[in-house]
Amino acid sequence: MVKRTIWAVAAVFIAWSILDFILHGLLLRSTYEATASLWRPMDEMNMPLMYFVTLVFTACFVLIYGLLVGQKSLASGIRFGALFGLATGISMGFGSYSYMPIPLTLAWSWFLGSWIEAITAGAIVGAIMKS
Repeated sequence: MVKRTIWAVAAVFIAWSILDFILHGLLLRSTYEATASLWRPMDEMNMPLMYFVTLVFTACFVLIYGLLVGQKSLASGIRFGALFGLATGISMGFGSYSYMPIPLTLAWSWFLGSWIEAITAGAIVGAIMKS
């Protein structure tokens, strides 16, 4: 089970990194440029820290599934990802919107992006860590 857990962490980390690039680097680029006063300039962003945070978040996602979900399957992984993504997405999107002057479209994008990423991760852990 340890080997599957390591594979799941690696696979989810890679998937989330790709999806983050697509969402934040491509799809939301113009929104971030239009709200540039809210963000650090690119040369001030701490990319190693960002990847470390993503790795820890990934490990926690996989370990919560591995340790707390009894019947492991693709379907249970997707359900877990959908529920986890709903929680993180609502927090990231609309929680941020409640105290930051971001556009509502960005709140929706963060919500939906987080939800899709978590469902994808759930499918990955469900497929890799079957009972």
